[in-house]
Amino acid sequence: MYDLNKIREDFPILSRKVYDKPLVYLDNAATTQKPLCVLDAMREEYLNVNANVHRGVHYLSQQATDLHEAAREKVRRFINAGKTSEVVFTRGTTESINLVAQTFSEAFMKEGDEVLVTDMEHHSNIVPWQLQAQKRGIVVRHLPITDEGELDLSLLISYLSPRTKLVSIAHVSNVLGTVNPVKDIIKVAHEQGIPVLIDGAQSAPHTKIDVQELDCDFFAFSGHKMYGPTGIGVLYGKEKWLEKMPPYQGGGEMIDKVSWEKTTFEQLPLKFEAGTPDYVATHGLATAIDYIETLGMENIQAHEQELTRYCMEQLSTVPDIRFFGQAKQKDAVVSFLVGDIHHLDMGTLLDRLGIAVRTGHHCAHPLMTRLGVTGTVRASFGLYNTKEEVDALVEGIRRVSRMF
Repeated sequence: MYDLNKIREDFPILSRKVYDKPLVYLDNAATTQKPLCVLDAMREEYLNVNANVHRGVHYLSQQATDLHEAAREKVRRFINAGKTSEVVFTRGTTESINLVAQTFSEAFMKEGDEVLVTDMEHHSNIVPWQLQAQKRGIVVRHLPITDEGELDLSLLISYLSPRTKLVSIAHVSNVLGTVNPVKDIIKVAHEQGIPVLIDGAQSAPHTKIDVQELDCDFFAFSGHKMYGPTGIGVLYGKEKWLEKMPPYQGGGEMIDKVSWEKTTFEQLPLKFEAGTPDYVATHGLATAIDYIETLGMENIQAHEQELTRYCMEQLSTVPDIRFFGQAKQKDAVVSFLVGDIHHLDMGTLLDRLGIAVRTGHHCAHPLMTRLGVTGTVRASFGLYNTKEEVDALVEGIRRVSRMF
């Protein structure tokens, strides 16, 4: 049984009030709330097992190292990576993509070579490539989307060329909720010998990920979007690529031997993990994964998809509403505008009713330009949201609409 009442008890923040109104938290695409088990696990480690990892022979260091590497194994199983050496801990999806952009470009790209992204990408999958374009002269191309917010795969082949060295694409759009057919895109790209990076920030919390089945070359996601702590994320990379890519940063942890004449680097994945890792956050992430797996990803996905359908149906009854993103495959995100009401006005007034939604460009300026708007209102769902909260959102929107 998917017992929502019991689940919500694990998240005390959901029972607080905002402006004397019950909190309705619908900003999960930005960050999720944390269950008590995650907070307890991190507190327990700080209280009893706090020592730097990989470097000490003493008991606390060994225990902290064991927890840290157990978290890596937990992540490996969660995404079905072949080896723990293919699991690199980062600060989040943004750093993971920056790591690939910088080191893959250095190893495999030269002036005039191309990376292909799409019109629906988050800035974290645009700007790192633009920085490499300025630095190395590579070209950033972008695959267009349809008015429904889907990719036109018939155009994909025409956007690939002998100069395309990488395809980098969101699994799920953080604005449109579109679930992209990444497995098909990977297959087409691989037929041309082109590797693929998947931005999984909006998919890892909502659906089962199997990187070997997808056959992606890189996959990035963040802990804080899947009920884990902030400041921790993961880059999965196929060993054949990671071995050839240079280190991202230098310092302790990532070295084998250092001399004035030459420095050699550690084996994977430590080669990409310079400095002291956030070993408490990795334990928190592992605990969040345990929590998700206990509930069952299939149950979570079914619940959130039902909420998404219900929200679209109920919001459709609001006069003058416009939806952005009506793909056939859509998940956990509903973006909209109502009449001529500015998104900031709508979001601010909903907030006074205790309803937390996101407003603005959602770190997707090029997508806003494609949609012809400056921003939208976005409601996004997590495993603890309810239909009653959707009803509160709809009633809140109606109330704001009447004011205008």
